[in-house]
Amino acid sequence: MIVNKYYSITELTREFGVSTRTLRFYEDEGLIHPERRGRTRLFRATDRRLIQEILRGRRIGFTIAEIREIIQVYKEPPGELGQLKLLMTRLDEKRNDLRQKRKDIDDTLTELDNVEEACLTRLAEIGVGT
Repeated sequence: MIVNKYYSITELTREFGVSTRTLRFYEDEGLIHPERRGRTRLFRATDRRLIQEILRGRRIGFTIAEIREIIQVYKEPPGELGQLKLLMTRLDEKRNDLRQKRKDIDDTLTELDNVEEACLTRLAEIGVGT
């Protein structure tokens, strides 16, 4: 006998450390589809898994639109294969963006060091100690 396990919004907010507002937002965005019994939301195991994946996507910097696209690809042919290929492409793009940001930060830090050195040199030239 299969028992349908439902999770309350309170259980999921505690488990994932998010607010009820966050879960309602994901619902409003069409990312999750809890059952409704009156004003009560009942989340299935599939909703729980989606929340887990959404939060993982957010942690690595995906937008809600990107997450929606990845979820949607799974629901249509070619299904999981298409989803995995899209996810790999998005991961590569995210990795390249982060590498570029790291380079930009390193370049900025180098420039700050250069400006500071020029300031120290000029202060020494005009006879001001630091």
